[in-house]
Amino acid sequence: MKGHIRERSPGHWAIIIDVRDTEAGKRRQRWYSFKGTKRQAQVECAGLISEIQKGTAIEPSRLTVSDFLERWIEHMHGQVSPRSHERYAEIARKNLAPLLGALTLTKLQPAHISQAYAKALTSGRRDGSGGLSARTVTHMHRVLREALQQAVRWQLLARNPADAVKPPKVERKQLNVLDTDATAVLIEAARPYRIFIPIMLGVLCGLRRGEIAALRWKSVDLERGQLRVVASIEQTKAGCREKETKSGRDRVVALPAMLVAELRRHRAEQAEELLQLGIRLSDDSYVVAQADGSLLQPNSLTHAFADFLEAHGLHRVRLHDLRHSHATHLLAAGIHPKIASERLGHRKVGITLDLYSHVLPGMQAEVAAAVDSAVQAALQKRATDPKCLQSVCNPIDLFSQENKKAK
Repeated sequence: MKGHIRERSPGHWAIIIDVRDTEAGKRRQRWYSFKGTKRQAQVECAGLISEIQKGTAIEPSRLTVSDFLERWIEHMHGQVSPRSHERYAEIARKNLAPLLGALTLTKLQPAHISQAYAKALTSGRRDGSGGLSARTVTHMHRVLREALQQAVRWQLLARNPADAVKPPKVERKQLNVLDTDATAVLIEAARPYRIFIPIMLGVLCGLRRGEIAALRWKSVDLERGQLRVVASIEQTKAGCREKETKSGRDRVVALPAMLVAELRRHRAEQAEELLQLGIRLSDDSYVVAQADGSLLQPNSLTHAFADFLEAHGLHRVRLHDLRHSHATHLLAAGIHPKIASERLGHRKVGITLDLYSHVLPGMQAEVAAAVDSAVQAALQKRATDPKCLQSVCNPIDLFSQENKKAK
């Protein structure tokens, strides 16, 4: 099998490969387009010859959207986190492939994509019970657009057809948060149970689920009353792994006095429980763990919290909503958004302001009242202080004086 390259225009090459048609018994040529240097085109030509010999090459004109998505899923392995890769693969295989997979990639048009989204909204559920939410279809659009952009980079497509498609509008849902009274009820009900410490870390410190599962005693300083968030546990179908925090940066979180006392009690009880199993508690032990001290999976933490709420007839919220509740409590108490952002581990303060804008109207009223009080006090001072009265000038007289000077 032979191949050669031919320059069409500066930086654009045609790769021509001679292949044998086993059915007709003749030789024919496969043409591929490539953009780059001559050396890069030669390397690409050699790679295509190798793929054809192995039987793994697919002609662009015959490549379906489904086949391409499988290629892209394999390419994305290692490009993103395992959890993100798992989610991309799930959306591509279970949502996009059934709607668009049979189409030839080079013939995919914006109209096909728009029709697929419309069908997904009305009858996209795999169990046939109805359509998918606008948020899910928007996720589908993001995945498809990213995948087709890679097809453009691989020169399988001249343009990205998803760029011309607008995803459905997603209505913003109001956060489900607990007020201080509901928080107190939750804490008192959870006190006798193992879910108590995770609840306290969520509602008093704003830790994420994975951060709670990854917290070790070496990151907790009870003397100074603070903990350091340095890692998070990510759970996929393949298992759990420890990774860096979502923002990519460590952060220090000051502990309320009540939580410091509860953590001291929890550490003593945990040490006694492990000692009965012949295990010694160390600084490397998890703060929230299974009975034998091993890692508690984030999903198990979520299920335990949901079961606890149902068993006690409490208001149904997600475990992550405890973090939202903590942020709401901070802002409602007048804590500066920048401080709240640092405590929550957001990359930018704008994220905090955007997520918790529902708290701002009340804060605006407090600000208006404070400004009103300050200005009223200043006006009252000028009305009663003789020195201030003497410094007051009539605006008309001042204007007249300026005109005289000008003349």
